[in-house]
Amino acid sequence: MPKPLPNPPAAKSQNVIFGLFEDEVEAALAALEVTQAAFLRARGFTGKAGALVVLPVTGGLAAWFGLGVRKTYNPLCFRALPGQLPSGVWRLKADAGLDRKSIHVAFQLGAYVFDRYKAAKALRDEVRLDAGDLDAEARDAIALEVSAHDLVRDLVNTPANDMGPAEIEAAARSLALEFNAQISVITGDALLRENFPAVHAVGRAAVEARAPRFIEIDWTPQVEDISDVRKPVIVLVGKGVVFDTGGLNIKGGAGMALMKKDMGGAAHVLGLARLIMGANLRVRLHVLISAVENAISGDAFRPGDIIASRAGLSIEVGNTDAEGRLILADALTRAAELSPDLTLDFATLTGAARVALGPEVIPFYTDDEEIARRLEVAAIAEHDPLWRMPLWAGYRDSLDSDIADLRNDPQGWAQAGSVTAALFLQKFAPMAGAWVHFDLYAWNPRGRPGFPVGAEAQTLRAVFRLIRGL
Repeated sequence: MPKPLPNPPAAKSQNVIFGLFEDEVEAALAALEVTQAAFLRARGFTGKAGALVVLPVTGGLAAWFGLGVRKTYNPLCFRALPGQLPSGVWRLKADAGLDRKSIHVAFQLGAYVFDRYKAAKALRDEVRLDAGDLDAEARDAIALEVSAHDLVRDLVNTPANDMGPAEIEAAARSLALEFNAQISVITGDALLRENFPAVHAVGRAAVEARAPRFIEIDWTPQVEDISDVRKPVIVLVGKGVVFDTGGLNIKGGAGMALMKKDMGGAAHVLGLARLIMGANLRVRLHVLISAVENAISGDAFRPGDIIASRAGLSIEVGNTDAEGRLILADALTRAAELSPDLTLDFATLTGAARVALGPEVIPFYTDDEEIARRLEVAAIAEHDPLWRMPLWAGYRDSLDSDIADLRNDPQGWAQAGSVTAALFLQKFAPMAGAWVHFDLYAWNPRGRPGFPVGAEAQTLRAVFRLIRGL
């Protein structure tokens, strides 16, 4: 289990953060000592979201932090502070109605650094937010949420030479061991014997040490009586392409630059599984990961090949760079065998999703109206941006093949690459229960306070809220 947040003695918390909305600033300044108020006015402090002014006060420092307009307030603004405040322990004074848990989570997420390959390691506790206003249960919940996000970011940030299929398996085994879950792994040519032919086809060109594998974790909550577990069977499916060269349809250098993050779906299902198991939710959980490297060798699958799938459908390979949907097809078929009530798949699947919604808003696809509504509410409540996209039936025949049951690259007339990828997956998704597909980015392409360039965990808060409410 993750370590709970420290609760330092009040005597060490002489530094104070004053979080103010724009409509609170004038009254606050009027109550201040004259020179302090004049200094803040001279610095133009109006409470604009993200504005920060730090000045010395008796016994420590005071940080005046703008929360913006109330109706657009987002607790994630507190992610900016760890990288901007002087070192020390800080206490927060702000509107009593604000959700302190969300603020502490945001602050801790903003303190994340990835320094595995740095000679000089960062001091992660240089800036801390005093957790004395929280009870032990809240501190544990915050630590769990932060650890899940950190797990995702660490996995995605790690370069492919240190994050192959075996390393994804090791991360899955570590998580299963921590929460007393069962885990099974099918590797290499055993994938053919166990009927995961699409996973094998995509990953077979890699060297033996990076052989493809199918990872399955099964977990039930710790309860005195198993009958106390509510019915929902939840299946999480993750795309784990540790590096995507594009295969024989090779990407250019620019296209390959970020392909270490093509296992972002696998990272996300492990992070979400950490949340579910750590909170001991009363659900039956299955985690399915297809982990492969889309490499190039004499044994690589080719454009024009017809490959088999676990579902019994033949697939014409029009483009070896549309490999993610192939390995997800076998995983979704396996999900259907588990009689799920809810199946969620996560994948860094298409560039078209970024063209449509950019890097920060994640599209999701489902034909279940109730789940769609719940997800939209959860996304707003958790400030975790999601946007529903259509499973537009008019584009289904773009996946038709003259010589196979379907093709992995849609015909060009359909154009909507993220939509047609989702329609491909829908052909393999479980008929029982609801199914949702998330087309992730898992990356911050621009640095800003609290959001450094690099891996980003997306959808976790909203999806966890959804599952928790089932």
